[in-house]
Amino acid sequence: MNTDRYFILHKPINMVSQFVSSHDVRLLGDLNFEFPNGTHAIGRLDKDSEGLLLLTTNKKITKLLFHGSQPHVRKYLVQVINEISAETIKMLSNGIAISAPRGEKYITSPCLVEKVEKPNYIESANSTSIHPNVKHSWITISLTEGKFHQVRKMVAAVNHKCLRLIRISIEGIELEGMAPGEVSEVSETYFFEKLRL
Repeated sequence: MNTDRYFILHKPINMVSQFVSSHDVRLLGDLNFEFPNGTHAIGRLDKDSEGLLLLTTNKKITKLLFHGSQPHVRKYLVQVINEISAETIKMLSNGIAISAPRGEKYITSPCLVEKVEKPNYIESANSTSIHPNVKHSWITISLTEGKFHQVRKMVAAVNHKCLRLIRISIEGIELEGMAPGEVSEVSETYFFEKLRL
């Protein structure tokens, strides 16, 4: 009998995507939820990013989702300082050079980038606040690759500072309606169908 369990989390800002760390940081175990032994995050969101994080006790999922032959789309909502132009959005969409290990450059794959006028997101108490007079833009970036800090590096490469980075979906699993820190357990059938595994 299969006893694996599957969870959807809205990871808050200022929390790492792990249960154990040698550093003094907020951990997944600090959430008000009793995860079973063997639970691990599938992929990661860095400490300063927030949004959709998947967790499971199934050790095979990470390989299926991120290293399988079928690419899986992750969508991010990104707030940047200053107005972002249509030309800049086109540059990001077509692929752009970002820094890679050992001082090398990596050209990102073409992806879908769209400007969002009024995003539907949950305000976070710990999010970076900006002065009302400071111009900013919201965009979504949908991609199938995930190099280290890729989204942040992409917007930096076009001279925009990333203020907030929120992962809002992975394939058919969406963050919508979940508050920061909220955890939802789902069935294996739902999990596999929505992720196209």
